[in-house]
Amino acid sequence: MGKFDGIEPICYSRNVEIAGILVFQPATLMMDLLTLFMTGIMIYHVKSKHTAVGKEEIVMFFQMYMVTIFLEMLLITNIIPTASILYPYFTAIHIGLMSSSFWCLLLNGFVGFQFAEDGTPISLWYIRITSFSMFLIVGFVAIATFNNLGPFTHTSPMALWILFFIINGAMFLVYTISQVILVIYTLNDRWPLGDIAFGVLFFVSGVIINFIFSIALCEETKHYIDGVFFGSMCNLLAVMMVYKYWDSITKEDMEFSIDSKHHIWEIQALLDDEEKLANQNKPE
Repeated sequence: MGKFDGIEPICYSRNVEIAGILVFQPATLMMDLLTLFMTGIMIYHVKSKHTAVGKEEIVMFFQMYMVTIFLEMLLITNIIPTASILYPYFTAIHIGLMSSSFWCLLLNGFVGFQFAEDGTPISLWYIRITSFSMFLIVGFVAIATFNNLGPFTHTSPMALWILFFIINGAMFLVYTISQVILVIYTLNDRWPLGDIAFGVLFFVSGVIINFIFSIALCEETKHYIDGVFFGSMCNLLAVMMVYKYWDSITKEDMEFSIDSKHHIWEIQALLDDEEKLANQNKPE
């Protein structure tokens, strides 16, 4: 990777040549494109719920996830060549974005407890500033590890490993527990627990398949796909469950919901009524 040799994979999916460019992980590339499309749809539907609680906060998470997937697509497909000296820097940015996305999701989990009024500058800027801080910290540790700066070294990346697996996993765990508590103690409906359960199942399955069973899958499928493809697919399904869960616990206040077309017809009806009343009052 970059100026270092990195770790040679034991088994990886077949490469394809497109327009003279050797593309790695073609199946995962298709999955990432689908992920970008589906995330765009989720953002659109969230924004369409004009008065929903925590709308702006959850949109930030989906936007960060979309940027993370876009950068991941560039890295794993060789669009950014692994031999490039810039590859470690883009990888550090990607790792930083992953951790900041987990942090943003964690903070979204506390929006429902109303520690700060959702949609206010305090809520939004707190998430933005702290998520950016998390991005800087993890990104610095990553690039320092890749370039052997100070106590960090790529031959023993313990600090980066702790941030990537332990801290991110802890944030995911705290978010999950907080949402279970929120559903049990504040909602009468228990169906959102199913969304949480499926989200956890998909996320954990993706991690296990990607990091444990990838080689076996690669060999069984004759190098057509590997754990990276299934990891990306499971992550997409987990994020879709986050959206499904948020949508199931969020009720829009229809009294204050904005529907432009309906509003126009209401104004036109009022004008018509006023015109009829004026005509009736005219002297003959």
